[in-house]
Amino acid sequence: MSPTAAEVVRLLTVRGETLAVAESLTGGLVAAEITAVPGASKAFRGSVTAYATELKHGLLGVDVTLLAERGAVDPQVAAQMAAGVRKALGADWGIATTGVAGPEPQDGQPVGTVYVAVDGPFETPADTSRGGKVVPLRLNGDRAEIRMESVRSVLALLLRELAGEQTGNERAQDTEQNGGF
Repeated sequence: MSPTAAEVVRLLTVRGETLAVAESLTGGLVAAEITAVPGASKAFRGSVTAYATELKHGLLGVDVTLLAERGAVDPQVAAQMAAGVRKALGADWGIATTGVAGPEPQDGQPVGTVYVAVDGPFETPADTSRGGKVVPLRLNGDRAEIRMESVRSVLALLLRELAGEQTGNERAQDTEQNGGF
């Protein structure tokens, strides 16, 4: 169990929010990290491992034209995967991974090209609309290293969003619930 996954579950639980995961190159590793955390069932709705490109459209609602024109390794595909799993599983937050772990390039993209995405109830002072965020990664290493770094990266992205959105009042409630620590 990673400390990042534990903190993600803790913050989601404190906020009373839920998470859904869409995975491609990580093949279920993100869901495994989250479910390794005791109490994850309070926040984790489930996951979709859409390894085959056609499943990204069929299960997650990724635009078929986008997939045909750009392939599965694309920032918009990652964003649509996160939004699609969030909607499909009825979660407050959706995260997604898509990319090339190797050993061969895919869709014209070199090994190590990865996109991680988060979709959720983003709020900024000027805008309270919902939307998604995508982070492009260029990772080095073998297949296993690329996949594990993709897991760490998507969880870190979600943690930044959750921690950045937690209000002072929510922090105070959390401190009370945890005995002042």
